[in-house]
Amino acid sequence: MEEWFAALALFEKIYWGIALISSVIFVILLVMTLLGGDAEDFDGGDVDADIDGDTGIEFQFLSFKNLMGFFTIFGWSGIACLDSGLSTGLTVLISTICGLLMMFVMAALFYYLGKLQSSGTLRLKNALNEVGEVYLTIGANRASIGKVSVTVQGTLRELEALTDEDKDLVLGNVVRVKSITDNGILIVELLNK
Repeated sequence: MEEWFAALALFEKIYWGIALISSVIFVILLVMTLLGGDAEDFDGGDVDADIDGDTGIEFQFLSFKNLMGFFTIFGWSGIACLDSGLSTGLTVLISTICGLLMMFVMAALFYYLGKLQSSGTLRLKNALNEVGEVYLTIGANRASIGKVSVTVQGTLRELEALTDEDKDLVLGNVVRVKSITDNGILIVELLNK
């Protein structure tokens, strides 16, 4: 093995070094990602922040994982070019393009995988105009708060409700959510009058 490596030109040694070292690191990152380890944070710190908003992961072209992907593909494509007898300039150009393509593909992959996440946060505005059923009696003219079963964001939920109807809404009445109060109580109207 040493004889083979010693026989290589300096340019080839550099490509082999980049390819082998980055491949080992890339495999470690891949295993850590699959096992749930956080490979992006090497300083050992733990940040706990409450972020308000539903923006998801932004497109991150430059990250440690992407750099390791770049160097891995850069090294191996450079070795393939050198084995094919291409010139050093063409080898550097092709391996750089291949590495950048790898970075782009990885960034796009993590971006779209991040978009698949769902926060699970209930957004009451999504209940507007939904049809539900009275679960607990709702007092007429907002006299008392009752409950309705209504599907919001694909999940059946029991939510507090008021009505402006002239009679109490009782168990089994079909209602539609027409508005929502500032404190999150649904205002419903009777559908089966």
